[in-house]
Amino acid sequence: MGLGTVRLIALALGLAVAALSAHAQQPAKVPRIGVLFGGSPPFVSHLIEAFRQGLRERGWVEGRNMVIEYRYAHGRSEPLGDLATELVRLKVDVIVAPASSAVRAAKQATASIPIVMVTVGDPVGSGFVASLGRPGRNITGMSNFAPELSAKNLQLLREVLPGVTRVAVLWNPVTPVGELERKEIEVAARTLGLQLQFLEVRDPNGFEAAFSSMTRERAGALIVLVDAMFFTHRKRIVDLAAKSRLPAIYQRREFVEDGGLFALGPSLVDLFRRSAAYVDKLLRGAKPGELPVEQPTKFELVINLKTAKALGLTIPPSVLIRADQIIQ
Repeated sequence: MGLGTVRLIALALGLAVAALSAHAQQPAKVPRIGVLFGGSPPFVSHLIEAFRQGLRERGWVEGRNMVIEYRYAHGRSEPLGDLATELVRLKVDVIVAPASSAVRAAKQATASIPIVMVTVGDPVGSGFVASLGRPGRNITGMSNFAPELSAKNLQLLREVLPGVTRVAVLWNPVTPVGELERKEIEVAARTLGLQLQFLEVRDPNGFEAAFSSMTRERAGALIVLVDAMFFTHRKRIVDLAAKSRLPAIYQRREFVEDGGLFALGPSLVDLFRRSAAYVDKLLRGAKPGELPVEQPTKFELVINLKTAKALGLTIPPSVLIRADQIIQ
């Protein structure tokens, strides 16, 4: 073997070793998670923290071994499509889209990137999944589908206000479970002998008119049905209820923390923490279409005694003893 041949072999071996070394030194791909919110950061920061906590419990730490891309529509549905497209362009590994409007935008933007929903009322009826047990597409996650809660809220309202005869119902017919909730509450109202005044609010500009109508029609109390837009503008709703001196019940504790009277419903913090389990499984190779959709397991009753006092109400001991939290 000539000297030139030996040199060529040595050079080839050197290049091969260098290539292998360079490959070995390349950092592992850091997973990137997209989070698509319809609201604004101040209104969902506690939910984001619950999601992060769920990730940390499974070994995922933001900024260390994973990246989260946050996108917010600030209470408007129009930007969601563009924001979802932006996340797809960033080649995120998973998109977390909590509410129906965000899931719909993400679904239109991608048919391949896994999408995790968190607070969708009726994922089957909305066309997001084929069934709860076998989603079958690129969407899975949590559902807060519990239309019977509206009836339970009405029963609880009657327990606190035994003399009430007319109850205003704030709802958004665009919400996928809106019609289901309306039917449930109508049945409960007939059983309890209550008259209902349904007030449609499809955008934030309709709140003042709705409350004016409640006052004009002499509603004795208010029940607020579930809607992502209502959640984003919850402080405004709570303030209008206080101004109208209307005892109101909600299905999210966040309304009560912002000054509402009381709430009975699933824990959003728990749902967001549990949604991290889906992200973990998807990042480790699970297929979204094979991960069953889960429903709420933790429900909570929260009462604001300061608001009750301002309204001149005494909450019955039978209700107080069932409360998960009492805000003084």
